[in-house]
Amino acid sequence: MDRQTAEQLAKLLKAVADPARLQLLALINSSPGKSACACDLTQPLGLSQPTVSHHLKVLKEAGIVDREQRGTWAWFSINQSRLQQIAQALA
Repeated sequence: MDRQTAEQLAKLLKAVADPARLQLLALINSSPGKSACACDLTQPLGLSQPTVSHHLKVLKEAGIVDREQRGTWAWFSINQSRLQQIAQALA
């Protein structure tokens, strides 16, 4: 693995290296259709809406989740190809 690849991988791993973000990914992945409204993610985690939004923003900026606007609600799904890139880089 070259230095540039290692740095990119480190940024991705840093984005998921938080218990709340790992929980968010698990919740999204277990949701019907593998997508979840941000509004439905606060209660299961016991976190405030601004805190959940912050964590989702970090995951989105890393390309780990995709965001789709549906009316007034933001829906998130996991970018499976990005997760596969992480797994392949670590293999």
